Amino acid sequence: MKQTQKMQVFAHLKKHKTITSWEAIQNFGCTRLAHIIYVLRQEGNYIITKNITKNKSTFGEYTLIKTYQQQVEEV
Repeated sequence: MKQTQKMQVFAHLKKHKTITSWEAIQNFGCTRLAHIIYVLRQEGNYIITKNITKNKSTFGEYTLIKTYQQQVEEV
């Protein structure tokens, strides 16, 4: 089964805990990371956004705090 970009981003977050739009473009050809993060949040995953400025450019770094599954197991 071919992995969707959403599945690839989620797997990356679970393994590395963070992702930026540049990483998503390079690794998965994903140009709509913000939308994928939105969908993952709607599915119950706890993901925060940190704004980072480098070389006068600002971009978001998304960090996975807890997956939906982890939250369910805590209850």
